[in-house]
Amino acid sequence: MSRSNFDVDRGLARLRIMERIRAFELTAKRAAVDENLVLGAIHLSLGQEAVAAGIIEPLRPDDYVTSTHRGHGHTLSKGADATAMMKELLGREGGCCGGKGGSMHIADFGVGMLGANGVVSANITIAAGAAHGVKLLGGDQVTVCFFGDGAANRGPFLEGLNWAGVFELPILFVCEDNRYSASTLTSEVTAGPGPADRAASLGLPVHVVDGNDVTLLAETATEIIDRIRATGKPEFLHACTYRIDGHTYFDPAGYRPVGEAEAAAASNCPVNNLRGELEMAGIDQATLDTIRQQASAEMQTALEAAKAAPWPGDLSVFADVQDIGSPATEAF
Repeated sequence: MSRSNFDVDRGLARLRIMERIRAFELTAKRAAVDENLVLGAIHLSLGQEAVAAGIIEPLRPDDYVTSTHRGHGHTLSKGADATAMMKELLGREGGCCGGKGGSMHIADFGVGMLGANGVVSANITIAAGAAHGVKLLGGDQVTVCFFGDGAANRGPFLEGLNWAGVFELPILFVCEDNRYSASTLTSEVTAGPGPADRAASLGLPVHVVDGNDVTLLAETATEIIDRIRATGKPEFLHACTYRIDGHTYFDPAGYRPVGEAEAAAASNCPVNNLRGELEMAGIDQATLDTIRQQASAEMQTALEAAKAAPWPGDLSVFADVQDIGSPATEAF
């Protein structure tokens, strides 16, 4: 795509974060598949990098994000340290959650990343709570809540959007629609027109965008987030993208038509789309390749540091755990 007002510097910055996300995912996948270092499922966001990079770009450090079980890209984009994230995936000391959260519950409160969530749609009501807290405290932070298309068929979707609408909360709900709910085509289990129309029925302003166009995503998100910060009212963004890998790193995705994922990766990869824009704007391929190589080297270094990190001490199992005593004596 050719844009007359294409900002090359911003484009390069977006490419760097997207290449970092992709490199993190590929490195984590190798650690899991080839070295058996990740003890538990990881859900990769290969093919969805533009959503995280574009929508989080206009956020301030003190704004909040809640994510899904597929949250590495969101966490990196919000500013979390890649080495601490890799340590978390490997369950090591120095992980952003002390090695206790793993991939599906990765979080970093220091950068406003309130956490990924292994329970589909559970982060929607958490985000509504965070945004309500901001309103009660008189702040102007914006909360961005990422969730998948499958989450729109679960109860917290209605509860969270309704709550945000009734109380006029400063939150951007982002449906990161990759077409599949785990191993099921979402359209086959969704009645009616889908998530955007459901949000509109609750009175939220709705925006439907190409989730593989990071330039459009960033421009749209900037306008929306500025408006939410000014008005304190919620909005809804439906980003249409595609998950190239299976549901988890060990899922062969045999439920998809043969060649579908390969065709999507070849014809509508968000990273390649942006590289193409940058080439048309005069950036040479060697520069773009260097960005990719730097991202790959960074994540390999992060993995080596994670592998060298010690396991958490035995007594750390009791840290960050609330003990209210016996329910028989304390709760009644």
